[in-house]
Amino acid sequence: MITLFHFPRSSASYRVRIALNLKGVTYQCKLIDFRKNEQRSDEFLARNPQGLVPALEIDGRTISQSLAIIDYLEITRPLPALLPEDPWTRSRVLSMAMVIACDIHPLNNLRVLEYLRTTHGAEDAVVTDWYAHWIRTGLAALERLAADFAESPFLTGTSPGLFEVCLVPQLSNARRYAVNLSPYPRLLEIDARANALESFARAAPNPG
Repeated sequence: MITLFHFPRSSASYRVRIALNLKGVTYQCKLIDFRKNEQRSDEFLARNPQGLVPALEIDGRTISQSLAIIDYLEITRPLPALLPEDPWTRSRVLSMAMVIACDIHPLNNLRVLEYLRTTHGAEDAVVTDWYAHWIRTGLAALERLAADFAESPFLTGTSPGLFEVCLVPQLSNARRYAVNLSPYPRLLEIDARANALESFARAAPNPG
C-alpha cells in the first residue's frame, strides 16, 4: 500500500493528495500531527530527516518534498499528464508552480511563522502582515503570467495540471488568513474550476 505521511493543513501535503487523486493512485494517509510535534519524532525523522511533510512511501522507497514526489508520479504513472508536452509551455507551467512552491510557501511555512513569534517576538498582527505580503507579491506576478493563457479553462488547457495542484492549496491558505484575493480574477477562475472537481474536493483539508 502506498502511504502518504501528511498533515491535513500543510499545503505541500495538500498538493500531493491532489496529484495522487488526479493520477488515480490508491493510497492511505498517515497523520503526522504538528500540534503534537510528531514531525520531530525519531520514527518520522528516520523517514524524513528534515522533519517535514509530506513523505510518500511508494514502490518500496520513501520520497520527500512535494514537487519531487509529483515528479516521481509523473514519470512512473504518466497518465493523466500534469505537465504539457510542449517544452516551452512545460517550462512556463513549472516556473509558475515554483513561484508558489519555492517563493511564496517557504516564507509562510509554519516553522518560519513560529520563528518570527518565538525568536523575534513578532505579534500576531505582524505575522499576519508578513504572511499576506508574500502571498500578494507572488499572486500579483502569477496573475500577470496567467494572462498569457487566458483562453483556457484551466491554465493551459481543458484539464488541471501542476499549476492547479499548487495554486489551490495556496489560495486555501490565503483564505484562512483573510487575504483579499479580488485582485486576481484569473487565478480565482482557475481555482473555482479545479475545486469543482472530485479529485480536488477529496484532497481538501477538513475545515476547522
